[in-house]
Amino acid sequence: MKKLLQIALVLSLSFSCFSCYYDELQERIIPELPSDPDDPNYVEIKFKADIQDAIFTVSCVGCHDASRKPDLRDGFSYNSLLTDSEYVTASNSDASLLYNKLASGHQNLGTEKIALIKAWIDQGAKNN
Repeated sequence: MKKLLQIALVLSLSFSCFSCYYDELQERIIPELPSDPDDPNYVEIKFKADIQDAIFTVSCVGCHDASRKPDLRDGFSYNSLLTDSEYVTASNSDASLLYNKLASGHQNLGTEKIALIKAWIDQGAKNN
């Protein structure tokens, strides 16, 4: 019985050590959307439709409500991101805390959605 217990212990330790593995962390590649209106592929990102309704309302307000900053609820998010804080630096996604946090993997938001947020910021972070 003691031998069986030792075997079971060794096997369980082996499984716990080798059953979960981590691939090398790969840099998330965020697609670039044109931010220059003269670019033939330019599409203006609309805050209400493309950011608030399609991303924040669907993926973020479950946590980011009135009790957690930034408040990303409809009607509050724009002021929470630009007026009341420094989460977004208009026309500069690289200096924007919001973009950097999302690009680093916050809540596994998809790269397509992050690309939209990046393009919106780089296009001037308009409240349109």
